[in-house]
Amino acid sequence: MIDVQVRTESGEIVLHGSCSMDWIATLQHIDEDKFPFLGSLLPYADTMFNSRQAERLRKEIANQSVREILGEDSVTEIERLCLEVESRSHLYLWFLGD
Repeated sequence: MIDVQVRTESGEIVLHGSCSMDWIATLQHIDEDKFPFLGSLLPYADTMFNSRQAERLRKEIANQSVREILGEDSVTEIERLCLEVESRSHLYLWFLGD
């Protein structure tokens, strides 16, 4: 499982996502060349996105094929967290692997 959070530069958690999916099974269906930001997520490691990268990630998850793979609830949650990162300075989107 991967936990999703919005954090400040100092590491303070601003928002905690509620996405619960088997990312190992899910990520194997993502075309890494077509969706490089989603493709860079590792189920066993942490991945951080800055505001510009969060915007690009949000564009990737807007793709209908990705929405079907991730599920609407997860896409909605990730979009919400991306928008928070994009709306304020010095926030980062963290995907925390097991």
